[in-house]
Amino acid sequence: MPTSPPSGAGGGVPPARKDVDVADTLQPEADENWWRGAVIYQVYPRSFADSNGDGTGDLAGVRSRLPYLAELGVNALWFCPWYPSPMADGGYDVADYRDVEPVFGTLAEAEKLISEALALGIRTIIDIVPNHISAAHPWFREALAAGPGSPARERFWFRPGRGEHGELPPNNWPSQFGGPAWTRTTDPDGTPGDWFLNLFDSEQPDLNWNHPEVRAEHEDILRFWFDRGAGGVRIDSAAMVSKDPELPDLPDPSAGADAVLAAHPYVDRDELHDIYRGWRRIADSYPGARILVGEVWLPDAERFARYLRPDEMHTAFNFDFLACPWEPARLRTSIDTTLAAHAPVSAPATWVLCNHDVTRTVTRYGRADTGFDFATKAFGISTDLELGTRRARAAALLTLALPGSVYLYQGEELGLPEVEDIPLDKLQDPMYLRSSDTNPGRDGCRVPLPWGGSASPFGFSPAGVEPWLPQPADWASRTADAQSADPASMLSLYRAALGLRRAEAGLGDGSFAWLESAPGVLAFRRSPEFVCVLNLADSPAELPAGTEVLLASGPLTEGRLPADTAVWLRG
Repeated sequence: MPTSPPSGAGGGVPPARKDVDVADTLQPEADENWWRGAVIYQVYPRSFADSNGDGTGDLAGVRSRLPYLAELGVNALWFCPWYPSPMADGGYDVADYRDVEPVFGTLAEAEKLISEALALGIRTIIDIVPNHISAAHPWFREALAAGPGSPARERFWFRPGRGEHGELPPNNWPSQFGGPAWTRTTDPDGTPGDWFLNLFDSEQPDLNWNHPEVRAEHEDILRFWFDRGAGGVRIDSAAMVSKDPELPDLPDPSAGADAVLAAHPYVDRDELHDIYRGWRRIADSYPGARILVGEVWLPDAERFARYLRPDEMHTAFNFDFLACPWEPARLRTSIDTTLAAHAPVSAPATWVLCNHDVTRTVTRYGRADTGFDFATKAFGISTDLELGTRRARAAALLTLALPGSVYLYQGEELGLPEVEDIPLDKLQDPMYLRSSDTNPGRDGCRVPLPWGGSASPFGFSPAGVEPWLPQPADWASRTADAQSADPASMLSLYRAALGLRRAEAGLGDGSFAWLESAPGVLAFRRSPEFVCVLNLADSPAELPAGTEVLLASGPLTEGRLPADTAVWLRG
């Protein structure tokens, strides 16, 4: 089946397929452990496919591309927020957790998407954002209208300011997007009022999880989506939800990282675990495996693993590997540390190269600094895209061969680079808008996907429609249609790798053992029959004797493995 309309046929998304009745598809999954070795495809709905010609991706567009995703070979889709939202932070400012943003479609459309995907063997993971809501949410509007000291404000963190006239924020907590994590209100008479906490944007007030209504509300939201067939939820900023009710100042950074993290007032607080145990009880009450996936950024491996105990989350994102430089010793250490952290709680590791917040892999691996750190994002960094692409191909085989589950961000299978020349007046990310033009933000990895054709919008929208973020003019060779016809393309590599991953015993969740190898070479065995070798040295490497090549990320050189190349072997 074609992955997009033929060139010259209008370039738009074809009509959605015939509806599938929810009751016919929401049966208990046969495989309770599907999540332990799943390949999960991340969908950023705004940039996936536009069905109605408004320049913004939507759920009907995703439905029309389900055959493409099934052919790719993924097991589940994780959707960034699709809820009603003013879009102050790309949808992570949620105004209603039980509906769909009209730009994306309707609740009925989401239900059809969940059921149609499941009919193809693809589960759906919904994004949940428990730390904060939108300033447009009814709860926050009620709190502002009710005034200081009202019960409605107890669901949030309203406090009087410091200073003689309350002109200073209540404490020194910083916003993740820059500046203080507090915004001052204005009283009905026009005078400055109390402050409210917002660890992200001022349009995203933090919830008070000490309040029983906050907890009960989110438990009901979980049931709402599990009732509609969702296979799981991904928990945004999962380690930041609970706050010290005293709201103390953060220690001076000069005291050192250990002092700052010890008894942190809003990161990794012990009471979080009781919250997620309650969520796990709800998930386990549904047929099949409904999973909890945590976005947990923690440097302490032991504390990270606590979230993965059998009565808490099923899995959590592996940010250490995502940020790891393309260096053999660092990669091996990251793999070892990850597996060691998960072993005591018998949880599967997760592996990911990039997501909707991170510089795309092809670009990052083509730079002198191949790691990732939000603090180092800047304009004008030089990139060798040919080198980055070669490394990204090798990294694809590395991650898909490691034990556990894999997350694939949309467009990675097409080898899309970070778009770094978006006109400044087109950038929309608050990270850029609040950085005084120093931080390019995350829009560069969120540019709409190219499906087919020779010019923008490349099948993302109907011909002549301008996407919400501009696409590079030279993306014709990177479209899904063009790559489907090219056996040497990144898309063909991913399709082949995912097909072998399903067919080969021992891949996904399972055993892992390092093999002896030359300096700069990583080699490991996943089963008696399967070996992966990655060459990060400067010169070609010998392959293990008595092995047969199943798949290589690039051409071999006289039977040897070139630099920045990976290979899957049998034997």
